[in-house]
Amino acid sequence: MASSTLSTVSSLASDARAWLDKLWSGIADRGEAYAAVPAASLPALERARQLARALLSGRGEASGAAVARELHDTLRELSPDDRISFLVFLAESFAPDPKVLRAAAEAYLAEPTPARAAALGEAAEPPRQELLRRMNMAPGSTHALILLREELLAHAADHPALKLLDADFHHLLASWFNRGFLELRRIDWQTPAAVLEKLIAYEAVHEIQGWEDLRRRLAPDRRCFAFFHPALPGEPLIFVEVALTTGLACAVQPLLAMDRGDTHEGRRCRAEAADTATFYSISNCQEGLRGISFGNFLIKQVVEELKAELPTLTRFATLSPVPGFRRWLEQHLVEPDGAGALRSEERETLAREAGLPADSSPAELVVKAVASEGWRDGNRSATLDRLLLRWCAFYLTRPPRSGARIDPVARFHLGNGARLERINSRANTSARGMRESYGLMVNYLYDRDTIEANHEAFVRSGRVIRSSEVEDLLSKPPFVPRT
Repeated sequence: MASSTLSTVSSLASDARAWLDKLWSGIADRGEAYAAVPAASLPALERARQLARALLSGRGEASGAAVARELHDTLRELSPDDRISFLVFLAESFAPDPKVLRAAAEAYLAEPTPARAAALGEAAEPPRQELLRRMNMAPGSTHALILLREELLAHAADHPALKLLDADFHHLLASWFNRGFLELRRIDWQTPAAVLEKLIAYEAVHEIQGWEDLRRRLAPDRRCFAFFHPALPGEPLIFVEVALTTGLACAVQPLLAMDRGDTHEGRRCRAEAADTATFYSISNCQEGLRGISFGNFLIKQVVEELKAELPTLTRFATLSPVPGFRRWLEQHLVEPDGAGALRSEERETLAREAGLPADSSPAELVVKAVASEGWRDGNRSATLDRLLLRWCAFYLTRPPRSGARIDPVARFHLGNGARLERINSRANTSARGMRESYGLMVNYLYDRDTIEANHEAFVRSGRVIRSSEVEDLLSKPPFVPRT
């Protein structure tokens, strides 16, 4: 029932958006006669600048829609360098009027009333924001602005002025993409192919190896949900892939396996018997919306959808990467106090398996031992497994200090109120998994009864709520590197 309702709502939203686009297109057509459009013979960059000025100075909605459409058409004609020049022009040419802002500030300081505070806020708002709002009047302009911000983000480091423009973009996009406007849709094999193709393109955690792989990920014992926005009906903003399992999943390769001998009915029965929903991939799709959070809302709403559909589910957890672990560990193993990372028996075991002298550096021993066939196939080096698990537990629970950056995936889930439940050795033996974290992956548990308390503990003091299993790892004879 929930899935059917989501499908109906999304269909109605798409129809409504198509109707609105036609309406604005008609308004823009009628407004052309009243629009102050510069000559088409001008160089494209200069014409874009004049159109921006005309758009901000105009007052009519119809003429404004016509100018906005003309501006977007002109921007599509610009070379990449000219598009960056246009963005710099927006950043530098539409700042607040210093005289008006000073007068408003002095008036507020003289008499700090609500009315004068409002006047000060109005004077401080850059005209760039109003220009961006008006650029959003043309059909299809929301997506065009997202793509424009994507270009901005790629070049902001080279053009400091663009940071001011990015702040305006972020302010407006955060309002336009407020949670109240987002639509949750379940993605299945009946979803339009154009959307399915985007899932293949946007998957950022575990690459989808074509249509057969995608079909497996949409099988009856799997779920996929995405957020959409009415202004971008065919463009997912973020999506999550879920495996319905019995118990916590401890490795990703079995979840991604094709299972060619399995049947549709067998997968359906597994879904009905599952007690755990494992979130194994979350991918943001629009780089131009970077910094605007959707994931926390997505996970919590999907939990509710799954609970309503499958009452047998009692546990909701992730199987997450640890993208910063290997880089952090190798950095500390080569520091002067890194020699204390290994006790003598550990050093001897790793040296034997790595085929290196026992006096090799800890970093050399670990890197070489991980590369050995024995460690990869699980026949050897329980010692190395224990070491990596212990170090990763410390890495994920380090107290917050100046300059110590928490793992980005951990920050996301712990900030959303999840509990650090379990660290899994050899959980992702792909090239990427080995490169980022020596194959380790983490289960973060979303307990509906403790999410808020966990969230408060993390954001207030940096305290990481963890299971007794993780606590046990931390109690082992520790190597505690500098943080």
